[in-house]
Amino acid sequence: MTTPKPNVGAQIIETSFPSVEGQETFAIGNKKERWTMLFVYRGKHCPRCKRYLNKLNDSLSSWTEVMDVVVVSADTQEKARADKEEFGWTFNLGYGLSEEQMRDLGLYVSEPLSEAETTGLFAEPGAFAIRPDGSLMLVDISNGPAARPDLEELLDGMKFNIDNDRPVRGTA
Repeated sequence: MTTPKPNVGAQIIETSFPSVEGQETFAIGNKKERWTMLFVYRGKHCPRCKRYLNKLNDSLSSWTEVMDVVVVSADTQEKARADKEEFGWTFNLGYGLSEEQMRDLGLYVSEPLSEAETTGLFAEPGAFAIRPDGSLMLVDISNGPAARPDLEELLDGMKFNIDNDRPVRGTA
């Protein structure tokens, strides 16, 4: 099954993810006062994700000066909470990304190689910059854990895009 490319420049499908803290949900696609960067990671089973998210957490204050940051996976609340506690992540962490939500975002979806990896479908990595009006400005998706945007370059580029109200690219 082919996954369609996300429609940059258009409104993304409004959806939400529960927080590992259990008191709130994180919504995307609705109007907000600020930009949102959504990072999708593979889940607790992925050591490469942990290294990437640790780097994000280390630079989180630079990110949150510019935009809201939400991170989500298909993991259960227990798995996501265990990672947040083990690594001391302070970013907004959601869980329970459904297959439908994965496909709505245009993510690659994988089956586990074994139960030692994980027990259900999971999303491969993705990063989505969402304008305050709920439209999709920038997309970076991968079909595996080894390819991800450099966080420093991504943040620098997003600051430029926001400060200069740059148009969406890649629509031709």
